[in-house]
Amino acid sequence: MAIETVKLKRRDIGPHKALVAPLLNSRNVLTNSPWTFVALWLQRNHKPKALFYWEQAQEFHKASVGLPLRSAPLLLYYCFMNAVKALLVAKGVSFDERHGVSVHPRIVLGVKRTFAQEGVRIHTGGILPSLSAYYGEAETSKTHSLQELFFNMVFIHRTYCLTYSSQTEMFLALANCGYVYDTLTKEIMFKADIAKNIPFNPAVKRLPTTFVVAPAIGPRSIRSKATLNWRKPGRPTATNIQQLIDFNRTLRQELHYINGAQTLWYLKTPVAGPSRLKRQLPTLILAAMHRLSEICRYQPLQLEKLLAGQKNWLLSEFIQMAAIQFIDEISSEMTGYQFLVPNVRAAS
Repeated sequence: MAIETVKLKRRDIGPHKALVAPLLNSRNVLTNSPWTFVALWLQRNHKPKALFYWEQAQEFHKASVGLPLRSAPLLLYYCFMNAVKALLVAKGVSFDERHGVSVHPRIVLGVKRTFAQEGVRIHTGGILPSLSAYYGEAETSKTHSLQELFFNMVFIHRTYCLTYSSQTEMFLALANCGYVYDTLTKEIMFKADIAKNIPFNPAVKRLPTTFVVAPAIGPRSIRSKATLNWRKPGRPTATNIQQLIDFNRTLRQELHYINGAQTLWYLKTPVAGPSRLKRQLPTLILAAMHRLSEICRYQPLQLEKLLAGQKNWLLSEFIQMAAIQFIDEISSEMTGYQFLVPNVRAAS
């Protein structure tokens, strides 16, 4: 198998952060924070209502910085909710102004609740279900525990597995991700290497059915089973690019990333544990932060107990790290661009 990379404007193309409308042929945006870029983008594209929600989200975020963990969830939730409203308005998606998510199971007065008993119910109408519909999520369950939500969040998954020490990690770290083609068959596929610090043979036994080992590409390589067929892979047409956008969206059901100085990609694998939810990360974060914001507002002493309990590190990591990941995802989804911190060059 002779492999060449798929290129657009002479740049190698890899998985994209945006699901619905990624700008595959655009360069990354280098910025320490996407807030200003997105605001200017909304101004240039004449979306004043979305801009209002985006600026309000930023104001809530600024107010949350430096707050103690027991107070931050309330402001972070309203930051996230307004960012989602900005996304939906910018994309022309109509939505019910209600939150669309509530506590599950219901609170019984006088009955103490533990971390394991906290969860949410997602309704048919409202902001959160509209976000879920925008992503085209295939999840059928409408109730999720906080434990399930956290288990499915890639950016705190290592913390989750250290908190629940018997849990096998679900997310498999990848390196050298990209779209390539076979020069003989003209098949386009996604390929990646399993990260060097991970034992290869045990890892490949956990691959989802949509991926296979690819020794013809490299000694630690895997690839997507699904492929595209282009007549001239070296000169992709507009139709080819749209096919790749759709292909990227399908693959992103199992490919997830952690935002940072470099974009770190992970493959979601089938392992025993809490439910493997068919939802995108912003939906999971919004749902979990909604529940924590309610506890913060109506039952502050309970949140204090949770933060002092056995799951305190997991809760702390979520509250402290969620905003960076969430805003990066929404920013990429809204504009189609990918954001990276400047002055950091990936190793060749």
